[in-house]
Amino acid sequence: MAETTSAEPTRRDMLYVATGAVGAIGVAMAAWPLIHQMNPDRSTVAAGAPMELDLAPIRPGQIVRVFWRGNPIFVRHRTPQEIEAARKVDLSELPDPQPDSARVKEGHAQWLIVYANCTHLGCIPLGNQGDYGGWFCPCHGSQFDTAGRIRRGPAPTNLPLPPYEFMSDTRIRIG
Repeated sequence: MAETTSAEPTRRDMLYVATGAVGAIGVAMAAWPLIHQMNPDRSTVAAGAPMELDLAPIRPGQIVRVFWRGNPIFVRHRTPQEIEAARKVDLSELPDPQPDSARVKEGHAQWLIVYANCTHLGCIPLGNQGDYGGWFCPCHGSQFDTAGRIRRGPAPTNLPLPPYEFMSDTRIRIG
């Protein structure tokens, strides 16, 4: 009987390698669902996490646009003149009456945070424009004042307010 001690691979070696490869693939396929289930579900991802914004670099009179949950949001640092003009408006003149104090957080009247979509068809209005110094929607002519209230045009309601809170005098959390 001849003894084989060659360094060449045999059929048995090939079967060991193939069996090991199939076993490794099987373990990976079984582990994938277990690992994947640890990810957050789609509704949680779509809901979006709260975002924080530093207000310190925003100058009085400046409007900054940020995105939260895929929606644009205007953050406006209002001047004392803009605040006074918004407070003096006769509510009976407004299509969607809302006092300026209901549109800002108490003690932070200089900061107006609103969704940046016109309530008519969702266009993004231009800041510091129009007859009221607030926003002007060039698509259909809606005009909003410095409190984001509709003053003229086809928009049915004021610019909506997103959920937000002040963490400090110069920092907010949206969401």
